[in-house]
Amino acid sequence: MTERAAAPWIVLKFGGTSVSSLANWKNIAAVAKRRQQEGARVLIVHSAVSGITDRLERLLAAALAGEHEAAIAAIEARHLQLCDELGIGNSPRLAGYFTELRQIAQGVSLMREVSERTRARVMANGELMATEIGSRYLASVGMKAQWWDAREGLFAIEREAASTRGNYLSATCDFTPDPVLAGKLAGLGDLVITQGFIASNPAGDTVLLGRGGSDTSGAYFAAKLSASR
Repeated sequence: MTERAAAPWIVLKFGGTSVSSLANWKNIAAVAKRRQQEGARVLIVHSAVSGITDRLERLLAAALAGEHEAAIAAIEARHLQLCDELGIGNSPRLAGYFTELRQIAQGVSLMREVSERTRARVMANGELMATEIGSRYLASVGMKAQWWDAREGLFAIEREAASTRGNYLSATCDFTPDPVLAGKLAGLGDLVITQGFIASNPAGDTVLLGRGGSDTSGAYFAAKLSASR
């Protein structure tokens, strides 16, 4: 095994405020680059842009009342504002998340109900949109950051005693050290960016780790990767 192949993982977790401005993204880039220069592989785990999780909650409430267009427009505008600040513009993937939110909101408006499965899927978009933006910013400053879907690495444990709401919105995941996952991520490169807060269940549905779950995600990934820090 080469020295590079054996490079340790360091997990860097950033909250919503930390990913909401150019100044803070410059700091993230500097911290990640420093850790790479020290010889580590870096996994960045971060939250949705500050305030977006609450806006997604309000979007669902507005959709129940058939008044979701303004809520979606505000979510789009905030992300496009950040893209402009970072100098990266929109992208097909980001636009796809906007489209998905609009389609789900329209469905909620027609059905006049929100299942826990739907709520988890909508709320997950905050982290998915934010990391999509973050990965493109890091690439724009010359860092080879590979975007990766956390739902491919964090898997919820079925809890028979838990309610449907608990299983979808406050899931618990396995965090046993996983050499296969470590190898998969290493194959993506030395710098990987992924989402906090979200995971998948045995049925392949999106689940959430509860409010503040990005901290939990960071800890889960550190354990699964046997990270040094």
